[in-house]
Amino acid sequence: MHNFRQLQIWKEGMAITKATYLVINNMPSTEKFGLISQISRCVVSVPSNIAEGSSRSSNKEFSHFLSVALGSLFELETQVLLCVDLGFLVLENTEQLIKDIIQLQKKISTFKKSLI
Repeated sequence: MHNFRQLQIWKEGMAITKATYLVINNMPSTEKFGLISQISRCVVSVPSNIAEGSSRSSNKEFSHFLSVALGSLFELETQVLLCVDLGFLVLENTEQLIKDIIQLQKKISTFKKSLI
């Protein structure tokens, strides 16, 4: 069992969640039940699954939850890029967020390998 609050991947997941919420506040209200809702759910899923997985009794179970968190990060990256393509977000305002998402994808993948 791991203390999720001490995991760097959880801390970075929380930071990405906060940053994402700040970015999506600038999106059109017409997307409240569309992309905004979808983005909110998947970004919250990242640190939540890391925390939930850390409570599991085996590394295999923890690895499963890390896979879910990783999938949510790829979903988030896709949705942010889609919002830029649709003109809902400005690329300059999302560049750092996208870099952070990609960096966390790599860190979670590396951490998962260390559990095996």
